[in-house]
Amino acid sequence: MRRFDAVGMDQQELANLLRKPPFDLVRLPAAAEKRMEAMFGREMTASQVVAQIIEDVRSAGNEALIRYTRLIDGVELTPETLEISQGEFAAVESQVDDQLKESINLAIENVRRFHREQLPRTWLTYRDHGAMQGQACLPLERVGIYVPGGKASYPSSVIMNAVPATVAGVREIIMAVPPARDGSVNPYVLYAARQAGVHKVYRLGGAQAVAALAFGTETIGRVDKITGPGNIFVTLAKKAVYGFCDIDMLAGPSEILIVADRTADPRYVAADLLSQAEHDELASSILATESPELAARVEKELDRQLALLPRRDIAAASLAANGMIITVADMAQAMEVANLAAPEHLELLTAEPFSLLPLVRHAGAVFLGPYSPEPLGDYLAGPNHVLPTGGTARFYSVLNVESFMKRTSIVAYTKEALAAAGEHIIRLADAEGLGAHANAVRMRREDESEKNS
Repeated sequence: MRRFDAVGMDQQELANLLRKPPFDLVRLPAAAEKRMEAMFGREMTASQVVAQIIEDVRSAGNEALIRYTRLIDGVELTPETLEISQGEFAAVESQVDDQLKESINLAIENVRRFHREQLPRTWLTYRDHGAMQGQACLPLERVGIYVPGGKASYPSSVIMNAVPATVAGVREIIMAVPPARDGSVNPYVLYAARQAGVHKVYRLGGAQAVAALAFGTETIGRVDKITGPGNIFVTLAKKAVYGFCDIDMLAGPSEILIVADRTADPRYVAADLLSQAEHDELASSILATESPELAARVEKELDRQLALLPRRDIAAASLAANGMIITVADMAQAMEVANLAAPEHLELLTAEPFSLLPLVRHAGAVFLGPYSPEPLGDYLAGPNHVLPTGGTARFYSVLNVESFMKRTSIVAYTKEALAAAGEHIIRLADAEGLGAHANAVRMRREDESEKNS
């Protein structure tokens, strides 16, 4: 964990301290680069690998999916085994214990209740001369959700992507999840998928899964939008297919930034920093505090708790590369650090956390007080845990019901309303040199004039 004294730093110096490399310029680990070179026969960047996989899936369909699943995941599939069968879903019932089922079901209900309150409304209002204007809020037809696999299994990601889609009214929800080496998919993930309203699940991961969802194959229908986080290949693939379909955001490694004062419990601070560090080696965990004493105690707690973690090697690598403890002059500077970082998760562990909430300008989710730890948001509270990362909270929103909807404008003018507006429309159309636009209005005005003469 690196230590920095930010007292006296100006905004540019703070910004430089917190700046992260763009995700599309991140170098792959050496082992991954060698593996890609062996697979494709030449040195390739992550972006080049993704472009090749997408083009192959787009042109060869199932054949490319099966080939890349064999090469990357070590799993041999056929067109018939791409989709999870009803028998596999049925077997899940006996593989998930009743207590875990209860927890998954409660999480689904909490997330559903929260997202129902987000539903936008269709509306229609009257204007002058009997004209009507409004908007229709309509669900997307088909959505693909990506659920990560690999280092861990994430039934919570299933819930956070599928539930708001069902609340929005999406007709068909398709899920892609990387298979284990034996071709199976985690039973917790499958149980959550069935309970959350997913219609079809495919054992597919990586850029090939994103390409299949975006363009379709012989057995997989193309979708209108792809949501859900993944590794660098998934993120680059989502970027590449955007425009052929919509995406939620370009998600990077997990992040947490904690603003804490001297009243914070160092055990809680350390535990919450580690909750993100254990995700992967690229995760970011930052503490900003005005108390050097708290900073020192948190460092000791990190060492103590880290030794007890099952994923301590991953967490240790994350803290060493991306962990920071920043000593600030006061809470105002701490909030400046938070807004410059625009973190995925922001915790306010202070004596009066609500007094700082109005100062938050950029964050994916905010957790206030000692009894609102970040994992509460990951699993059970109700708000979505698919959040912007890498500073993109400056312009991205959390995944929500409206992510799965579109707005259609409604215009209904009477002849009186068009007559009142017509001259203005004609002037504007003529000014832009669009004669047909002007004629479309002029013609109707002339017809009404003839009827009345």
